[in-house]
Amino acid sequence: MTTPTQGRFARLGFSLIAFALSSSTLLHTAARAQDFSGKPITMVVGFAPGGSNDIAARIIAPYMGELLGTTVVVENKTGAAGMISGAYVVKSAPDGHTLLLSSLSPIVVSPQTKIKPPFHTPTDLIAVNMVGLSPQAIAINNSLPGVKTLADLFALSKTRQITLSSSGTGSLSHLTIEMLTTASNGKLVHVPYKGGGPAVTDTIAGHVDGVVMDLSPILPMSQDGRLNVLAVTTENRIDFLPNTPTAKEDLPNFTAVNWVGVFAPAHTPKNVINKINDAIVKVVARPDVQDKLKKAAIVPQTMESPAKFQTFIDNEYKHYGEVMKQARVELSD
Repeated sequence: MTTPTQGRFARLGFSLIAFALSSSTLLHTAARAQDFSGKPITMVVGFAPGGSNDIAARIIAPYMGELLGTTVVVENKTGAAGMISGAYVVKSAPDGHTLLLSSLSPIVVSPQTKIKPPFHTPTDLIAVNMVGLSPQAIAINNSLPGVKTLADLFALSKTRQITLSSSGTGSLSHLTIEMLTTASNGKLVHVPYKGGGPAVTDTIAGHVDGVVMDLSPILPMSQDGRLNVLAVTTENRIDFLPNTPTAKEDLPNFTAVNWVGVFAPAHTPKNVINKINDAIVKVVARPDVQDKLKKAAIVPQTMESPAKFQTFIDNEYKHYGEVMKQARVELSD
């Protein structure tokens, strides 16, 4: 016969067992959430396959998946100068399972060309970390006589108009051309195209004198002699193009560097951001990953912390906002 006291102890024992099992389940679930197992991560890219953003995403995705204990799937959501991808991620659950890999134009420039932007970068996205720098290149077709250097191009621009193509109005390449015009006091005319491919094609064909764009799509044409890269717009010369000067060697303090980085929706927990950041830093530090990025004309680089990258993004947003005002870029709906 069970006494009341024994019954109470029995019930207490069952309660403790149930609590222990429940706690074990919760801890197991928390552990799984922390290492992202059981649910893949989607890394959203705003441009079609083959561009620098897409290439960078596909290089780092499998290695990040290994470190985070899950699969990282790259998904291309194109349109609106890369902003559709940002708008999609902003509306996603802030749990680390939907990330955005993007570059300067869709994050910093394009939203500021709209009267009603689809998202506000400083408040709607969390900067996790940079993956690398994607230098801008200033390249010309081979029909310009006597132009071997950037200084030669500027000298020629004092005597006649020089047409420079870009991937579109409001893009970083457009703003770079505007800054080059101001810095050189030359007759540089911006010719916008709907994408980088047509801009490069028409430059090679001689329909325009030159092109300003990310180095990645230009590099193969430079290597086979179809385009002449006069300069890159990085702070220092690039180690895999040591003989190509920087623009600042002719124009002091002139830099206009694109970058590729990873972002998460606002309100993503700090511990999740830190976990993703740790994976990015470790992946980009791998020699094989660095080799792959360099072959895609991306200079591998991360920052000390998400906070450092966030400050960098905030400063970029303000800087290019001012550049757009000075260039009188018209806002659109």
